[in-house]
Amino acid sequence: MKTMDINKLTLEEASEKIKKREITSQKLALSCFSAINDKINAFISKPDKKKVIEQSEQSDQRLQKGKPRSILEGIPIAIKDNILVKDERTTAGSKILEDFISPYDATVIKKLKEAGAILFGKTNMDEFACGSSTETSYFGSTLNPIDKSRVPGGSSGGSAAAVANHEVIAALGSDTGGSIRQPASFCGIVGLKPTYGRVSRFGLLAMASSLDQIGTLTKTVFDAALLLKKIEGGDDLDSTSVNKEPINLRNIKKPNKNIKMAVLKESFAQGIDKEVATAIKESIEKGKNYGFSIKEVSFPIIEYALAVYYIIMPAELSSNLARYDGIKYGYSIAKNPKQKAESLLDVYLTSRAEGFGPEIKRRIMLGTYVLSSGYYEAYYLQAQKVRALIKKGFDQIFKSYDLILTPTSPTTAFKLGEKIDDPLKMYLSDVYTVPVNIAGLPAISLPCGRDKKGLPIGLQIIAPAWQEEKLLNAAYQWEKILNYKSSVIP
Repeated sequence: MKTMDINKLTLEEASEKIKKREITSQKLALSCFSAINDKINAFISKPDKKKVIEQSEQSDQRLQKGKPRSILEGIPIAIKDNILVKDERTTAGSKILEDFISPYDATVIKKLKEAGAILFGKTNMDEFACGSSTETSYFGSTLNPIDKSRVPGGSSGGSAAAVANHEVIAALGSDTGGSIRQPASFCGIVGLKPTYGRVSRFGLLAMASSLDQIGTLTKTVFDAALLLKKIEGGDDLDSTSVNKEPINLRNIKKPNKNIKMAVLKESFAQGIDKEVATAIKESIEKGKNYGFSIKEVSFPIIEYALAVYYIIMPAELSSNLARYDGIKYGYSIAKNPKQKAESLLDVYLTSRAEGFGPEIKRRIMLGTYVLSSGYYEAYYLQAQKVRALIKKGFDQIFKSYDLILTPTSPTTAFKLGEKIDDPLKMYLSDVYTVPVNIAGLPAISLPCGRDKKGLPIGLQIIAPAWQEEKLLNAAYQWEKILNYKSSVIP
């Protein structure tokens, strides 16, 4: 392999070659750095070349001494720009945090540093993770590297595009309603959303606290397992995180056909593209031929999941974003000598009006409305009750089946600007992914084919809570069954 092509290695391959001293960490990092395409706009803050060289030199020194910190030693990993990295800019894709410098590391960042990974820039995202296309970012849209006239998905579109375009070996993202899995589907890579609480959220800028979860974007299923292994675990700084038995990497690649899977009948209702439906059904047939037991089941209440999500999420968002008031940190008209605030209220209102984009304002207004006196019980409380029923419905299916199969998205990547002015159409992009977050379950998206335009199609696999090992084992086998190269960029 040419030196300039080593950025196309998977995490597993790159780690093995670094360990055998076939390549150096520095050469790998510089190869990724050279692959960055500014037109794709995957990064809000591109990796600092000087820092990257310094980190990679330290990795190479440890490797020369035979003291690598972990399998991630010397591996470039990009970070979604809503995860805090000490002394680095963290914007959440918003003007209101355009110049914010983080005073501390998120727990996942501490773990990556301890593992010897190379932190490789901050990736573009929908503003405060609100979007399904990475078009709401204050720093401009990210383009899909497969077809630059199309979106990469969102909100972790920058991370997905960077991995698909080989600008980095792997990346972290966050998933509130499909924000890892949907862009993974659109960009033809693997996106893993762990069980709520499996990975600490400390240092993740909150969108909707009961739904947010940090996860991975990688080129293969096993790469996702390798990265999850290093960031999972309970954290005293996050009371919602849980210490569970860590995944055992040795079990991920074991053949196991004795898996019962359910296909949701509702997945093929009106609204799904014919080519997506065909690709999913063909994948299911391949799974049956392999030896998996796959049967169709009905889950009627799941049709309410999207409505439930778009009540709970804006409500929590409006509460979380109340802290951005133009006083302590972030954009403020009080700091602008050309603007004069007549009162404290004027500082609040004008700073937020100028600092937040249209989609954020729309969701804040919706969330404030459903939490307001007179409407709380009619909307928010009812949504929480239906949420409990959806979770109960998943539990009922998992009594008879090990896993659930659905499409990841009803469509392939759509054109830039196609849905940005129609919120309802945009929200429907998440129809298959939001139920997972509502129930707090783990799920993975892996590519299962392409449409006639060559655009990737994603298969979503859902597992019971804390069953990531079972999920990854099944996904690894599906990857082999489908025989589809995850990264579709040559």
